[in-house]
Amino acid sequence: MSRPPLPPFDEASAIEKIRLAEDGWNGRDPQKVALAYTENCLWRNRAEFVAGREAIVQLLTRKWTRELDYRLIKELWAYTDNRIAVRFAYEFHDDSGQWFRAYGNENWEFDSNGLMRQRIASINEHAISEEERKFHWPQGRRPHDHPGLSDLGL
Repeated sequence: MSRPPLPPFDEASAIEKIRLAEDGWNGRDPQKVALAYTENCLWRNRAEFVAGREAIVQLLTRKWTRELDYRLIKELWAYTDNRIAVRFAYEFHDDSGQWFRAYGNENWEFDSNGLMRQRIASINEHAISEEERKFHWPQGRRPHDHPGLSDLGL
């Protein structure tokens, strides 16, 4: 299985890879998202460590059950041959209606087929009011004319 763009990355292909990942996560389909990772992919997500696609599916299912109306923006930080560093922010609310914004960084490493074999994420979140939200678009893919993180001053 191949997931272009493939390493080695240049700036344009790293940005394309990031936007494809963002679009996938905004679709909130754990089974589909997990296909971007190797069968034995290693993850650190906050304080949770998982390995393999099935564990990724379970983690994402729990995540998107708790994080309602999830909206994510990712942005390139740096890249090398088969690695990409990403900064991101996302907004969601819980089942009580409290909104949150989470900020973080991810380090990604890819195999030669463009599948992610390692993902290390550090994430912090804080409560926000609904009026403080900055990510406004219908469920799914962020529109191409919606500002990115740098444009929003985040």
